[in-house]
Amino acid sequence: MAVSLYRKRPKSFRKIEAKQSYFGITILYNFLSRISALVFLIILIYMWSSFSTLITGNIIHVCFSTRKLNSLYCLSAGSQPSFEIPTSTNNNSSTITPGIDQGNVTEPGKFSDIPYLVSTSSRVDIRDRDERVANAVKVVEEQLQVQRSWRSNKNYATCDGQGIYVYDLPSKFNKDLVGQCRDMVPWQDFCGYLSNEGLGEPIAKLGKGWHKTHQYSLELIFHSRFLKHPCRVYDENSANLFYVPFYGGLDILRWHFKNVSSDVKDSLGLELVKWLERQGPWKRNSGKDHVFVLGKISWDFRRSSDSPWGTRLLELDKMQNPIKLLIERQPWHVNDIGIPHPTNFHPHSDNDVISWQMKIIRSNRKNLVSFAGAARADAEGIIRSTLIDQCTSFGNGKCQFLNCSSVRCDEAESVIELFVESEFCLQPPGDSPTRKSVFDSLISGCIPVLFDPFTAYYQYPWHLPHDHDKYSVFMDKKEVTQMNVNVVGRLTNISSRERENMRRYIVYELLPGLVYGDYQAELDKFQDAFAITMNNLLERVSRLDEAHKD
Repeated sequence: MAVSLYRKRPKSFRKIEAKQSYFGITILYNFLSRISALVFLIILIYMWSSFSTLITGNIIHVCFSTRKLNSLYCLSAGSQPSFEIPTSTNNNSSTITPGIDQGNVTEPGKFSDIPYLVSTSSRVDIRDRDERVANAVKVVEEQLQVQRSWRSNKNYATCDGQGIYVYDLPSKFNKDLVGQCRDMVPWQDFCGYLSNEGLGEPIAKLGKGWHKTHQYSLELIFHSRFLKHPCRVYDENSANLFYVPFYGGLDILRWHFKNVSSDVKDSLGLELVKWLERQGPWKRNSGKDHVFVLGKISWDFRRSSDSPWGTRLLELDKMQNPIKLLIERQPWHVNDIGIPHPTNFHPHSDNDVISWQMKIIRSNRKNLVSFAGAARADAEGIIRSTLIDQCTSFGNGKCQFLNCSSVRCDEAESVIELFVESEFCLQPPGDSPTRKSVFDSLISGCIPVLFDPFTAYYQYPWHLPHDHDKYSVFMDKKEVTQMNVNVVGRLTNISSRERENMRRYIVYELLPGLVYGDYQAELDKFQDAFAITMNNLLERVSRLDEAHKD
């Protein structure tokens, strides 16, 4: 028989045991608390190290950046731009800063009278924010109106006694940069793209006038055309407009993926400015009658203090007066003027333009909607992922998705063939608001669908009309990402008559002025993008001369 014996312990022993138990629990609690605090501290340090912080005066700026440089398309932008928005076109005005997306500020900058600003990519708490956004947009529109006022009413090339002087810069500022094409970026040989005076090698499959043109080739294309312009003069004293053929975009591109200091990146630009300061024409007007053509976006030349990306060329005091022509302008700098991205089509004659117009106006557009792009992991990837989901889930083959992560979308054939067969082309923003693909779609007769007004409406006052409903469809990206609108469904409701009217306007009114003819172009009936730009530059400089006479 089993017997269970229980011996009652004295009270004093039980008290000692209770104290030991309590003491053990206390040690365990303190240990766990310290581990939790340590883990929390590590997380906090990690998050803080992931932020870009800038303190100016009594203003704190904090931006959480998720940009990753993992594809060629990422060359179009670097660190998040810091928008500095003047409240008026007066250079001495104070500044305010909203984000591009009114529902989600990801790109903060200076505010005139807000004592503290702390923002992340997902949240910003700013008093009277809507009013400030409206004021900032008003400033953008005012400056665009100023730029539109410089447009020439002439639809033909004319000098009217005005001369264009092309500086003969030392080769290190242009030709020597082209010579570095083989190792410009680690994974690609740029030499083929920069050949043929920037047009690139011909694309036989697409026909006459089509070339493998890179989106960063604008500097070479303009330099070649400037040298052949009928208003060119060789005496600087006979000139009204002075062109500085500095290949600043190539200068930036060669350093993007090399571990060099900011001083190295800035060195050539600083050297150029010192060279210009010794020139008589620059001294006379402080560079106001000078023009630069820069083949990358404005932000690549406006490096912020907390980012290693790009140079500070356009932040230099001496660079504020000249006109800068860029594929994407800084929206609140009136001397930044956006001009079209170079496409792959470079007509030589009027017949080349007419033949292409006839082809695309008669095209069988079997796709209602198409999107050429890839999903993204950053903030802008949300709109892209939403569009991809809506496109691929829509039945009856109404939407075609060309996945650029598996297909080489830098080869024009696949993209242009898709766009020529599509009624609408989705154009969400990428690393920056603008996209070369917008111009690819326009010259293909495909109506672009935009989700951010900074993609085109606030960029190209000389080449796109103020009435954007004539050539595009706009849907707010916030409405799309919040699933308040089905993009394909809404486009289905646009009548065939409306689509046809928009397409005819694009093909017959816009297309000739969006392409750059080849370097020996003989266009009489049409003005290409270069001719429009030149006429407007000459118009602006003539007004500058008149102002000086007064």
